[in-house]
Amino acid sequence: MSCKSQRAPRFIAALILLAASIPVRGQVTVVRAARMLDVVSGQIVRPAVVVIEKGRIQSVNPASLPTGATTIELGDLTLLPGLMDMHTHITGDLEGNWVARSVTGSVADEAIRGTYHARQTLLAGFTTIRNLGAGGFSDIALARATDAGMVDGPRIIGAGHSLGITGGHCDDTGHAPGINELDYRSGVADGPDAFVHAVRYQVKHGAKVIKICATAGVLSFEGSVGAQQMSEAEMRAVVEEAARHGLKVAAHAHGPEGILAAVKAGVASIEHGSVLTDEIIRLMKEKGTYLVPTTGLLDAIKLENLPPPIRAKAERVIPLARESHRKAVQAGVKIAFGTDAAVLTHGTNAIEFAAMVARGMSALDAIRAATLNAADLLGVDDRGTITAGKLADLVAVAGNPLENVRLLEEVKFVMKGGTIYKRP
Repeated sequence: MSCKSQRAPRFIAALILLAASIPVRGQVTVVRAARMLDVVSGQIVRPAVVVIEKGRIQSVNPASLPTGATTIELGDLTLLPGLMDMHTHITGDLEGNWVARSVTGSVADEAIRGTYHARQTLLAGFTTIRNLGAGGFSDIALARATDAGMVDGPRIIGAGHSLGITGGHCDDTGHAPGINELDYRSGVADGPDAFVHAVRYQVKHGAKVIKICATAGVLSFEGSVGAQQMSEAEMRAVVEEAARHGLKVAAHAHGPEGILAAVKAGVASIEHGSVLTDEIIRLMKEKGTYLVPTTGLLDAIKLENLPPPIRAKAERVIPLARESHRKAVQAGVKIAFGTDAAVLTHGTNAIEFAAMVARGMSALDAIRAATLNAADLLGVDDRGTITAGKLADLVAVAGNPLENVRLLEEVKFVMKGGTIYKRP
């Protein structure tokens, strides 16, 4: 007998022993904590016992527990539903020479950068994100990878490319003619028919939400920060085409004319909403349009790191946006949590909670913005609360977040779909 044939039985025996030593994880898990937040009632419930099976919540505080379940003891922590961020750019950031990145890097670079940011975001307690713009469908690829368990990250509802006019905020501006000229495939279009083509192309390649640039913006080189760019007819064409595919539309919008046109056109959410008039607020309430204020970045953005023309725009719009967000909160506009992470450092998403409270929201309403309201904006009913039948997306913090919302900046436990990614 050869040495090779002698080794084979020993190798097989070793494998059998190794397999026998690996514990087989049961399909049922029980998570215990001192308390949990019922985001519907706004009450702290004591204790918190959540039974999880096959990635979903089976029961909460049941009279009896299943036998043979794996128990996770969290001790003196407060459970909450997994948090949701409705405005991210998971494949981007403002590190290094970000202004020239579109012509010095590749889609592969963007996707790899996104894998790093995705893990940071998940470990910060955000189990679902809506990604509103990425190059080359890198966010769609990342969504597939996280769904398949190949990459640790949140559930991603991706837009593909943001849609906007030639030379506008969603175009790649600031370069010489002929450099990185974009078309409908990359989201740049002019006229209602061209925008319909652009929507269809994003949907063809996996977009689950459509993002438009209704107005100019801050982090681009067109002169105004808030001038209307897409016409109301163009916006309406996008909304109607997206609706045919069962998708909602999010509108980047800073200035009042563009915000008003976007609301009239039927978008589901206004992103940023820096200059809100009484007429806009009234119409948003009437139509049920969400505001995703991304108000935390107003306090956190490092102006000194921005190119001078972009910094000048930011300095003009920041005080106007703070006041608009206070007015919206006071008036009772529906608000969903979003950070513009990329402009805000990925993994620090939760600083948005304290900023929302600073603009007049209660801690409970800020948390609802990232749970109940976010689920409503997404149009899903399988997450946002800790109740039977929902996805087993859970986070936990020390103490009571209703008394100190900044506790959410230090999440101690993260579970997504019944899998634990972070624990004390």
